Amino acid sequence: MIIEMKNIRKSFDGLEVLKDISFGVDSGEVVSIIGPSGSGKSTLLRCATFLETIDGGEILYMGEHAAHTDESGNAVYVSPHELRHFRSYCGLVFQQFNLFPHYSILKNIIDAPVHVQHRNIEEAKTEAMELLSKMGIADKADAYPYQLSGGQQQRVAIARALAMNPEILFFDEPTSALDPELTGEVLKVIRQLADEKMTMVVVTHEMPFAKAVSNRVIFMDGGVIVEQGDPLKVFEDPQEERTKQFLRVFER
Repeated sequence: MIIEMKNIRKSFDGLEVLKDISFGVDSGEVVSIIGPSGSGKSTLLRCATFLETIDGGEILYMGEHAAHTDESGNAVYVSPHELRHFRSYCGLVFQQFNLFPHYSILKNIIDAPVHVQHRNIEEAKTEAMELLSKMGIADKADAYPYQLSGGQQQRVAIARALAMNPEILFFDEPTSALDPELTGEVLKVIRQLADEKMTMVVVTHEMPFAKAVSNRVIFMDGGVIVEQGDPLKVFEDPQEERTKQFLRVFER
């Protein structure tokens, strides 16, 4: 299993955002997380990728503990040096792209492989160009983010995440900032990655996409997993009333 999160708890200013969340993701699996705004989906991804610290529970990558709960009930992380090792397993694609505006597209992609992973710059450039070709934007290598559409910027962000060679990619509502036409561009790329058996966790409001591409769907609400399972089962025959209420909004 690539990642296991067990009994995860997280609060902000006394408000419990994640309440005893447990799930895992196997190699090659695509898991979509759906649910209303404020249900804890993005916080879960930020905890999984170490952008937020958990208050309690366990996080394991490749069977190794990155965080656990001590006898007093507090979360304890491995050392900063060891945490860098765990961070290398995962990549995160944000809602708002988060590209460096003063860097060219090529430099946006090679910066972390060169300066964080200390890889050869020419090899990093070669791989970056291959990734840009895969994304259909090889001609934009020397452009700057402001010169690209939102869909193109998000494809650069995906290429940047892939350039680190992660074991698992997390997507935090990758199309929420895009109009419908550009949304299709980005979803096509994620579908292609799914076909290539890239391990992914996708927080999304795109229900047809989640139904078609996922191996498993998780429905969250109020900081808990309400229901999860096979996409057809969850979408066509949900067992929980809260899931049924949520999905009625998306019925045509």
